[in-house]
Amino acid sequence: MLANCLVVALGGAAGAVLRYLAGLVPLREPFEFPVKTFAVNGVGCFLIGAIAALALKGARVDARTALFLRTGLCGGFTTFSTFAFESVSLIEKGRVGVAALYVGLSAACGILAVLLAQWVIQNQ
Repeated sequence: MLANCLVVALGGAAGAVLRYLAGLVPLREPFEFPVKTFAVNGVGCFLIGAIAALALKGARVDARTALFLRTGLCGGFTTFSTFAFESVSLIEKGRVGVAALYVGLSAACGILAVLLAQWVIQNQ
C-alpha cells in the first residue's frame, strides 16, 4: 500500500510539473478562451485512453506503472479544478457564450480523445 502511494505521488508530482510548464507556454488566448487548459485536458484524456487501450490489447502494463501513469501522471497533469474555475470566471465576466463553448468543447473533445487513443492503439 505504501509503495503504491509513493508511485502515485511520484506520478502526480511529475504531472503537476508538466502542467506548470504547459502553463508557461507563451500563447495568446483568443476571445479569453483558456487554450492551455483545454489542450492539457485533451492530451491527458488521450494519454489515459491510450493506457486503457494498451491494457485491453493485452499489453503487459505493470500495476504500479498503470498507477503511476493513470492516477499519478494524468491526475496531476489534467486540470479539472482549473477548468471549473476558468468557466466560472468567464461567466462572471459576462462571457457566457465563451464559457458554454469551453465547457461543451472540453467535454466532447475529452471523450473523443479517449476514443481516438483507444482506436489508434487497437488498430496498430
